[in-house]
Amino acid sequence: MNEGNAQLELPQQNTSTADESTGREATIYARRFTSEQEKSKQHLWQTLCEQFFQRYINPSATVVDLGAGDGFFIRNIKAARRIAVDISPHVRELEAAGIEVIQSPASNFASKIGGGADLIFMSNFLEHLPQKKLVLDVLEECARALNPGGKVMILQPNIRYVGPAYWDYIDHHIALTEHSLEEALDISGFDVEVMIPRFLPYTVKSRLGNFIGLIGLYLKLPFAWRLFGQQTFVVARKRT
Repeated sequence: MNEGNAQLELPQQNTSTADESTGREATIYARRFTSEQEKSKQHLWQTLCEQFFQRYINPSATVVDLGAGDGFFIRNIKAARRIAVDISPHVRELEAAGIEVIQSPASNFASKIGGGADLIFMSNFLEHLPQKKLVLDVLEECARALNPGGKVMILQPNIRYVGPAYWDYIDHHIALTEHSLEEALDISGFDVEVMIPRFLPYTVKSRLGNFIGLIGLYLKLPFAWRLFGQQTFVVARKRT
């Protein structure tokens, strides 16, 4: 891996950003999960951040949660500077937790963060984009937003293991496997450092969601990931 200081040259961002939403997210997400499932998600993310994701993040880092939504990740991660990016006005609620908020498309946020990021996190986000070109646009925008040597960390449903259930949600458009995700990262200027094709189950709404209270144990048993994992976890470094 080249650890030099040369900046990666990327094409300039088109100022006319494509629509990244269905326009019905407020209605969709208000109906998607029950109150009990929402509580399960809160426990899940607290445990994931404390026992798994934090190992990849220096507490002195600047971290961006891209497509932050309710902010389950950014609320629970320790970092010197925490930034949530989302197009929904709902993201403004995270400011009460001391999180910087940028209400912006994911393909046009780099110039708005006021300095480079050390890590950009995405969870269950890329499948919601309406076209694959926009997936590449978002990843290239991440490269622009990152400091030299900065990283993206992605948790992404893998259609290879989810199967037809991938399409159970009306706002899913893009189907990715670990291979297509790695290819997208490569051509967008990233080198994959960690690739776990099968990591977490698909959703708290699945049968395995009933065992979310055991997530701490699950994280300690990588063999279980290969049996039940339907989401891919990737860490990739910005190429220099």
